[in-house]
Amino acid sequence: MIPAITGVAAAAQAFEGSVLGQLLAPMFDTLDASGGPFGGGVGEQTWRPMLTEAIGRQMAARGGLGLAAPVMRQLLQAQEGAAK
Repeated sequence: MIPAITGVAAAAQAFEGSVLGQLLAPMFDTLDASGGPFGGGVGEQTWRPMLTEAIGRQMAARGGLGLAAPVMRQLLQAQEGAAK
């Protein structure tokens, strides 16, 4: 089970998940699944972006590429600057 995080840490992790999903998209775009039992068609084209986004979120929740920590630091600095 992944522990729930909130606030700035959650926003940073969500950003990393989104970035990872975007990085995975070209890999899945070149995948030819038309020969498989569930491959090809309009349904697959419709759901594929959601699959890559979900994989990106799961990767970020388990540590990802380490983007969440520096993003969180920048968000906190911006928040502190706005409060002054």
